Amino acid sequence: MNNLDIATGVLIALNVLVSIKGFDDRIFFERFKFNVGSIRRGEHIRMFSSAFLHADTTHLLFNMVTLYFFAGYVIEETGTFNFILIYIASLIFGNLLSLYFHKNEYWYSAIGASGAVTGVLYAAILLQPDMSLYMFFVPIPIPGYIFGIGYLAYSIYGMKNRIGNIGHDAHFGGAVGGYAVTLILYPSLFKTDLWHIGLLALPIIVLYVLYKTGKLK
Repeated sequence: MNNLDIATGVLIALNVLVSIKGFDDRIFFERFKFNVGSIRRGEHIRMFSSAFLHADTTHLLFNMVTLYFFAGYVIEETGTFNFILIYIASLIFGNLLSLYFHKNEYWYSAIGASGAVTGVLYAAILLQPDMSLYMFFVPIPIPGYIFGIGYLAYSIYGMKNRIGNIGHDAHFGGAVGGYAVTLILYPSLFKTDLWHIGLLALPIIVLYVLYKTGKLK
């Protein structure tokens, strides 16, 4: 899917413009980034605005390239309006999960479109589970649903072990948002592709069990 839909183009443009503004204006960056303390004081705009800020050009480029490659699959299956709905829902759900897990860490901050982009990626996999993905250093194609399961499994591992300066919880929340909204919009998938729906739900169930048993941290 290499055709740039207008909705994808607008989202990429917004991310680029807001991120460039943040690169050059530290006050702007600090005002609109995700920060638990500020959000709990009532600055809820950060739940949305932070998803258009990025740490640097590499961070921005990675997210926008990923969005470009997977948005087409979702738009082809759902249309532009539902694609935007999935993007925004994934963005919000990713930040909500991040806020939930870090609610007592008032210093915790995050930025980036990764939650929204991961939701689009997971929606694309759900809609076309047999798509083939090529990963760096892996010369053979990986079925989309295998990649999706592996990605969320790694996110759980990253959340549990606090690996890197990466918002694994936002990635996971975004994926769950994309998964849930896609199924709400297209319940017919339960009749046509229940097997893949169940497989893609496994990491979500694992996270829930780990959290309820106190083994996530």
